[in-house]
Amino acid sequence: MFESWECFTGNVKNRCCGLVCWGAGVDTSRMSLYDEPIGEAGSDSFWEVGNYKRTVKRIDDGYRLCNDLMACLHERARIEKAYATQLTEWTKKWRQLIEKGPQYGSVATAWKGLMNEADNVSTLHVDMRTQLMSKDIETIKGWQKDAFHKQMIGGFKETKEAEDNFRKAQKPWAKKLKEVDANKKLYQAACKEEKLAESRDNQSKTDPAQPPDVQRKLAEKVERCKAEVQKSKDRYQKVLVDLNLANPKYMEDMELVFDQCQEAEGKRLSFFKSVLSSVKVHLDLSNNDKFAAIYRELQQDISSIDPEEDLKWFRNTMGAGMPMNWPAFEEYSPDTNRTISKREKSRKAPDGVTLTNMTQAGDYTTARANTESFEQNQNFAGEWSDEEASNPFGGGTNGHSNPFEEDGTPAATGVRVRALYDYDGQEQDELTFLTGQEFIKLEDEDEQGWCKGRLESGKVGLYPANYVEPI
Repeated sequence: MFESWECFTGNVKNRCCGLVCWGAGVDTSRMSLYDEPIGEAGSDSFWEVGNYKRTVKRIDDGYRLCNDLMACLHERARIEKAYATQLTEWTKKWRQLIEKGPQYGSVATAWKGLMNEADNVSTLHVDMRTQLMSKDIETIKGWQKDAFHKQMIGGFKETKEAEDNFRKAQKPWAKKLKEVDANKKLYQAACKEEKLAESRDNQSKTDPAQPPDVQRKLAEKVERCKAEVQKSKDRYQKVLVDLNLANPKYMEDMELVFDQCQEAEGKRLSFFKSVLSSVKVHLDLSNNDKFAAIYRELQQDISSIDPEEDLKWFRNTMGAGMPMNWPAFEEYSPDTNRTISKREKSRKAPDGVTLTNMTQAGDYTTARANTESFEQNQNFAGEWSDEEASNPFGGGTNGHSNPFEEDGTPAATGVRVRALYDYDGQEQDELTFLTGQEFIKLEDEDEQGWCKGRLESGKVGLYPANYVEPI
């Protein structure tokens, strides 16, 4: 917009905002504002008319940047929540698998320590999300509300005030600049007219056919044009001097408003610095005592793994170190046969009716106690018997036989019944069935409330009589 305008009113040459000033006594104390030179005339300088709008625009940008920072932190908070949820789901899944799996002892405990670590880290990330949402974002929202005041007609009060102050500071100088531009155009037009008149006059002098009165008029035209050029030049130089003299005041007023905008922007930048520092504290788990304690605890769980102790536990609990009630000779007693042994156990149907309630006396009590003690220390469901047909480890096809079969031939066809309840056989010679399942009753109920039956699969065994109904 600016060109190098020169004013010949003195011997001192100064430069200010791209303007060349020739004016004795002009105050240039505010013309060199920065170490770096201000842009030359015609550059996209702040001092050009209207270029203050970039400074004013920062106010609106500051409001938008507050919204952007809140949106940024809100998205990070959603990420933290999703991560915490995934950790919790992962913990729940693998804790169940470990508890139901074959791993045992201190290794299982340490493995579960990983689940505890995930639970605790999940809690920290939930806290992080809470801090971002309830503290950081709310802090930004409150500062934004105090720093920017919306107007009813749109925009912000701060933007309008800055715009008005800049326009007020620039208006006198801009008016002088407009006058300089007008006089510049007049001066340049006069110079152009002078050149044209001189060209015509020179042509007429070389043309013998040109009448003397025409030559005289062209010469007079040249004189008038020269006078007009000098006159427009004087006016142009005068308004240019006035403009240059107004430069210091113009710069002072503009800088005053600019400094106010800088101060407001500085507050925003400092606030953003404090907010980001707070966010860093919330995100930096490396300085969180709880976070460090989580991994100290995990390290303790891992360090507590003792393979030798685990092997010892398994040996004494599941292996060769387990106690055993070795079989001993027992005298024969009618009350200790297999059938009575099965019937003496108290069974209750779903309605609470006791299936058996037998009271044994004499040697049977001692014999039964020995039998039960023996059964509690076995990993299989079965009882020893002197009879080969009832021994699950001898006789029959594939090394075993069904005690309810005679010579390998199933019992005769009986009455068809339907199960009223689910029943899970507790011993090898008992049937297992579900509610509604149909099968064959081979023998009637005995005095202890048990019947013999055969499933569709062909298995024959005992079941509670009141668990079924005839079809």
